[in-house]
Amino acid sequence: MIIVHVVEPFAAGVSVFVRSLTETMPDDMHIVVHGERKHVLSAAEVKNSFPKKNVRFIKWRSAQRSIHPLKDFYALSELYKILRRLKRKNLVDAVHLHSSKSGLLGRLACRMAGIEKCVYTPNGAPFLSGGSAVSNFIYQQIEKIGSRIGGEIVCCSASEQSAYKKIGIRSIYINNGISLTGFNEPVKKINHEKFTVITTGRIEAQKNPQLFNEIASYFEEFPQFEFIWAGDGQDRAAITASNIKVTGWVPANEIKTLVSQADLYLSTSIFEGLSFGVLEALALKKPVLLSKCVGNQDVVKNGLNGDTFNNKTEAVVRILNYFNNREMIEIMGQHSLDLCTSKFDVNQNFLGYKKVYQSRKPAIRDRSSKV
Repeated sequence: MIIVHVVEPFAAGVSVFVRSLTETMPDDMHIVVHGERKHVLSAAEVKNSFPKKNVRFIKWRSAQRSIHPLKDFYALSELYKILRRLKRKNLVDAVHLHSSKSGLLGRLACRMAGIEKCVYTPNGAPFLSGGSAVSNFIYQQIEKIGSRIGGEIVCCSASEQSAYKKIGIRSIYINNGISLTGFNEPVKKINHEKFTVITTGRIEAQKNPQLFNEIASYFEEFPQFEFIWAGDGQDRAAITASNIKVTGWVPANEIKTLVSQADLYLSTSIFEGLSFGVLEALALKKPVLLSKCVGNQDVVKNGLNGDTFNNKTEAVVRILNYFNNREMIEIMGQHSLDLCTSKFDVNQNFLGYKKVYQSRKPAIRDRSSKV
């Protein structure tokens, strides 16, 4: 098969998601049509991490993140021409759209180009951003319009699918997953004097760095605790607590080492699709303390491999509980690995996408069940 992936934000979790698809389907050809946000991550850097044998790239030059009618028209026109050209050369069996902007423009372009097999994965429902009730409502309407245009919506977690169902949009879900290769021997903790709490990823509004900062601030007077944000981003100024170390962007293997040496993984996200950072923490046998939101709630068995929380006070209480019961950490970490192995192994989960690509069912059929 030849699968065309359309990616506007060619960075962070979306690039990991697309790369994982290309790695789990090595016998298929993948053409990645991508935008670029150089201030986040250069396309050249992302492309170097992809397999060379079965992946080709086409730059989508007009793509940009913000909603702008004129620029979006140019982006749609360019994408339509790219897809039409690929179709004429018999280089399209299915088109997979990643993220909300690609999802809307891509479904329009597929319809214009006469491409029937179109799949859309939000990787974080945009109408859950919490920016404001007005912006959430606008994104809901955009998603509803997109669903009427066509294509099949494949969410990356059960709770994300549930969120789409609540606004009247049918979908299926396939859990995100990671390769467990290389996670068999977590690095042992070096500094046993400190109880280390870590998070990873971009420092931006979706990840709620303000809440992370507030939680860490409670522990500033306790030298036994330290907090690490392994990553960087446009909202770095929100991190002001003296006991938080921001590493900046570091190689993936270094992030893995930092997570391995931590005691607890903390996520304060407002919403997720299904975080690869959290999944890697599970694979590294870490208990996880996650904000109770879409995406996060799918990877916690409360009391077994971690807990969810609703506010700063609940998070602080949980951290103190882990600190005062250190014998729990190893046991909960093993539950994390067991959960990751059973539910979030990419080599099992992402085979579901191949079934979706090959399916010839029309879009109007019921899509509310799990693949």
